[in-house]
Amino acid sequence: MTDRARRFACAALLLAFALGADEGGKKQEKGAAKEAAAPDTWYAQLFTHGDTIVRVDHTWSKGRKLRSELVVQGRSFLTLVNGDRYIIVDQTGGTGIAIRRAPEAIALDAKRPNERPFGREAEGLIAKGAELVRSDSLNGRPCRVYRKTDEVGKREIWVTDDKQKLPLRVEFSTRDAGARTVTDFIEWLSGVDLPDAFFEPDPRVALETIEYADYVERSKEEPVGPAPVLFAPLLHGK
Repeated sequence: MTDRARRFACAALLLAFALGADEGGKKQEKGAAKEAAAPDTWYAQLFTHGDTIVRVDHTWSKGRKLRSELVVQGRSFLTLVNGDRYIIVDQTGGTGIAIRRAPEAIALDAKRPNERPFGREAEGLIAKGAELVRSDSLNGRPCRVYRKTDEVGKREIWVTDDKQKLPLRVEFSTRDAGARTVTDFIEWLSGVDLPDAFFEPDPRVALETIEYADYVERSKEEPVGPAPVLFAPLLHGK
């Protein structure tokens, strides 16, 4: 790996720790009426800063389809999750990989077709033992703050105090080095008009295709693809 790639991977892993390995966690099943009433499309803009590389993320979803564009150190990386494929594209370099998703991840899509596939950090952290430490307000929005401290470090999540439970801020401090990372969700929108084609890869990009089991084995030895997996539950189903 190049030095730039190593720095990006370290920053991505630090953010993954901050977000609690993405939005996994046990959830209660919603009733059919609530599922039908839930917004079908979402958009969020994230800004990550602190003792790491500055990142800007734009993420969209339609049902269980996801598109996320990350810019770090002047390079653009695209993640697409659609059907049985988890795709990562280095848009600056023009390379990419298409990983077949685990059967468990596809089963979750069928089980929760209208559930927002990202921005569920609070649920994942609560499932891991996070506690409510206070009610607060962030940028004029009432929210609740959850905290979890373990051998890795301390995570705090500000989440809206409503049925959507949108994350507004995630703070993470490592225990060993004391590095601090802050991710601000600076914009949330729902009901955005998004065509299905928006979640398809550019046909001009040649994608390496890999089966899930092969990805798991290869990733034990070396990084696979142009960038790390940032939405792990959408690939692994955990």
